[in-house]
Amino acid sequence: MGNTASVKTEASASAEPPATTAPAPETKPKKKICCACPETKKLRDDCIVQNGEDACGKFIEAHLQCLRAEGFNV
Repeated sequence: MGNTASVKTEASASAEPPATTAPAPETKPKKKICCACPETKKLRDDCIVQNGEDACGKFIEAHLQCLRAEGFNV
């Protein structure tokens, strides 16, 4: 039982960083991440299948930028 108090203390101490991300729900994505940015997702996936992940950095980054523009924190 004594450990639960220290766990609550640690949880409350770690609760501060999510508080800084609290404004993010205001810009909550309107779509699920699997349905967002289908164009860049297809280009990224096709490149990875044909060339491997290491050769597709620009497509991966373009897709991540699109997801961020849609409100996802990736």
